Amino acid sequence: MIRYGQQDITQADIDAVVDVLKSVNLTQGPAIARFEEAVREHVGAGHAVAVNSATSALHIACLALGLGPGDWLWTTPNTFVASANCALYCGAEVDFVDIDPKTYNLCPNALEAKLIKAAEQGRLPKIVVPVHLSGQPCNMRAIHALAQRFGFKIIEDASHAIGGRYLGEPIGNCRYSDITVFSFHPVKIITTAEGGMAITNDPEVAVRLGLLRSHGITRDPNLMTKPMAGPWDYQQVALGFNYRMTDIQAALGVSQMTRLDHYVERRHEIARRYNEMLDGLPLTLPWQDPDGYSAYHLYIIRLQLDKTNRTHLQVFEFLRARDIIVNLHYIPVHTQPYYQAMGFKQGDFPEAERYYTEAISIPMYPTLTDAEQAEVVSAIKDALAQ
Repeated sequence: MIRYGQQDITQADIDAVVDVLKSVNLTQGPAIARFEEAVREHVGAGHAVAVNSATSALHIACLALGLGPGDWLWTTPNTFVASANCALYCGAEVDFVDIDPKTYNLCPNALEAKLIKAAEQGRLPKIVVPVHLSGQPCNMRAIHALAQRFGFKIIEDASHAIGGRYLGEPIGNCRYSDITVFSFHPVKIITTAEGGMAITNDPEVAVRLGLLRSHGITRDPNLMTKPMAGPWDYQQVALGFNYRMTDIQAALGVSQMTRLDHYVERRHEIARRYNEMLDGLPLTLPWQDPDGYSAYHLYIIRLQLDKTNRTHLQVFEFLRARDIIVNLHYIPVHTQPYYQAMGFKQGDFPEAERYYTEAISIPMYPTLTDAEQAEVVSAIKDALAQ
């Protein structure tokens, strides 16, 4: 069985976790700070706040930027539901912007057109969440220019993209955004089992993120609203959550960070082999924007259905029957029953819907062997030949 993605755990990872298990700090100990510093230094940003999932990071990112009832958050329909749900957690409204047909990311031209109409209607978004699907960065320079023009904040959902670059700089440096969010789920570029992180260059935002991840409680006298009663004192100064990462997870993350560049390089090698081996088939292969260097979390093929007598479902099921555990990223969020109950409907975002009818994520992870990759390609060729 060959999965579409999976983690790589080495003896060094195991040793790092065991060291924490033998220590006195299983949670909120020194490994958290080491992991935050490793990521912060890698991306070249000012502050990093580790949490228990990217979903948690998106939630507190929205709150840290002041999103609440009466506000709007816009994102892409071609993402996991968390990119939109984070707004609903804050009592805000959600809308979507259709995707670029080449990158499959949020389209800046569609965003601009929608912003112009929204300005006329007095319902501009407070936050826009571009999602770096598969690890390929969005056109952040264009989106940032629109933010300056229309006055919204930007949260980069870079759950797929740690280790990637945009315009020669690491994704996550927040040059074109207020906050960037990473995911460390097992199928992502590096893993902490479950886990996420919010990155920012704004020290005040970083303080808010830190409070929100841990019940709104502080032991810092500078953040307290009344004098300390004693060295035991802590004060709740905001309404926060228990979104903390454990030291066990952070230790795994620190160890995995030492191999991040290798992982991304290996993913590019696999992508190059796929490009060569799949060339000439009735498929659209992933187009790479020259402004970006993808982390290649996913390798997404699109079926050219007008050039084959096989349906999307038939190809998908054929591959799974051959133990190639492909997946589909993603079902457009606006077509989910929960969002359709809010008024969204089929046809609202046609480019994302068209993508959904053709896309398949095939196996992509650093330990995928050449023989396994050849097996994947052979199964795809057989599926399309039926």
